[in-house]
Amino acid sequence: MNKLISVFSCFALLLFFSGTKPHFSAPAKAPNILLIMADDMGFADIGCYGSEVATPNLDRLAAKGIRFRQFYNNARCCPTRASLLTGVYPHQAGIGHMSNDPEDSTSFNYNLPGYQGSLNNKCVTIAEVLKTKGYQTLMSGKWHVGYHGEQRWPMQRGFDKYYGLLAGATNYFNPSGGRGLMLMNEKVKPQGENFYLTDAITDYAVKFLDENKKESKAPFFMYLAYTSPHWPLNALEADVKKYRGQYKKGWKALRQARYEKMKALGVIDKNAGLSDADGADWDELSAAKQDEMDHRMALYAAQIDRMDQNIGRVIKQLETSGELDNTLIFFLSDNGACAEGGLLGGGLPENLGTKLGYLLSYGQSWANVSNTPFKKFKHWVHEGGISTPLIVHWPKAIPQGRLGKFTDQYGFLPDIMATIVDVSKAQYPSTYKGNEIVPLQGKSLLPLIYGKETPVHTAPVFWEHEGNAAVRQGNLKLVSEYHTGQPVQWELYDISKDRSELNNLAATMPQKVAELSAAYQNWARYVGVIPYSEVIKIREGKRKAPKTGI
Repeated sequence: MNKLISVFSCFALLLFFSGTKPHFSAPAKAPNILLIMADDMGFADIGCYGSEVATPNLDRLAAKGIRFRQFYNNARCCPTRASLLTGVYPHQAGIGHMSNDPEDSTSFNYNLPGYQGSLNNKCVTIAEVLKTKGYQTLMSGKWHVGYHGEQRWPMQRGFDKYYGLLAGATNYFNPSGGRGLMLMNEKVKPQGENFYLTDAITDYAVKFLDENKKESKAPFFMYLAYTSPHWPLNALEADVKKYRGQYKKGWKALRQARYEKMKALGVIDKNAGLSDADGADWDELSAAKQDEMDHRMALYAAQIDRMDQNIGRVIKQLETSGELDNTLIFFLSDNGACAEGGLLGGGLPENLGTKLGYLLSYGQSWANVSNTPFKKFKHWVHEGGISTPLIVHWPKAIPQGRLGKFTDQYGFLPDIMATIVDVSKAQYPSTYKGNEIVPLQGKSLLPLIYGKETPVHTAPVFWEHEGNAAVRQGNLKLVSEYHTGQPVQWELYDISKDRSELNNLAATMPQKVAELSAAYQNWARYVGVIPYSEVIKIREGKRKAPKTGI
């Protein structure tokens, strides 16, 4: 008898340590899902990841959820959104570079399967998948994965309700023309003298959620895609006042302060390196220029602050309706901080703090702060270009001992689709509306959410944008920066010891460079990557598009 008890005890212990059965019960009711995306926000730009910007609502989600130290996007707006929504690599979804523009139906449309500039018919969106499980699918915010042709719009790709802009950016106070607003499938004008885009996106998100509660009672999927803090630097005066004058010590001092706070919070290891400063010399600027740069950063901070205030409104609505505990919430950014506009930013200084301007940006020197402690920016696939905060909040499922903790396991965008398929018990299709669908490329993060701290990815994951390329497998990352007319120069880093990519191991580990670069080439052929030098020639009309693709 004692021997029998011992056998059963061993078996029970084996089950426990193998993780084959979680030590809690997942929610019986199908969970709601809220996917929140910020736009052009750096890794260190919110409070719970090291920023001085006030983000109490995101900090609250982090304190009652889990945070990822290592989660990756695709370095640019369109490729990220394509991959996030579909669970496949951006080239497989048809947006290997960018989406076409409102002003030009042919821009970023190269007649290539992987570069058509809009979501293709070989992928499905999260909304299309969740509708098969009875979810009401709602979206408010920036689309940017297909503009010309109604068949490319949100409601034609699975969403029941939509409000926002189809394009990539607009003036926050006066969205107009091709960069204007849509409600369902109709163009609409901004309402009221005090219109502000971040507020309006939230107004409709709350409205849609309220309608769902009253009319549908179905579980919902809400994709809340803010344009904040993407340029133009348009912010409300009351929010700007909180930050005006705080940035006159300059970017070097602020970057050091964030670096120290990130170590204290546990966002980065206490021994993590800080990459070299990549900005102008603050002390060489005139007093007037320093004041202008303080103003630019204050506007940027105010945009993030306002976004957080609006996320708080959505959380309050979920609390009021009794849905917060059973809502799985993700928050992330679409790429690293944006260095567009040069070292000191773009746009006319006299437009700062007004309702005018479109190309107003805060510049590379401040973006280097936003990406603390990493190097490079949006467009590149070094850590500064592809690293995003990821907060996951789900009170009914995350074990109590995990709340407020970090995970060191890494993931990337297709994992969001895989996780949503997993928690909703939906079936990811092999065919949809008569089209063969690319297999799901992500892995479910559910084991991490449930507290099982084991690697999600054992096979390599890949990136390519504008010729910038990377592979990550385990702790090793192979990465290269594109330079016109120059051969690829691979760099190799051990991310577990060198997240800031300061110690290039390529010369000492040539076999690993050869192995990972060969894996990259095989992947590139599989998903339909075209060498960026050829993409440029095709775009300029100097070469016909080759027949290639999935």
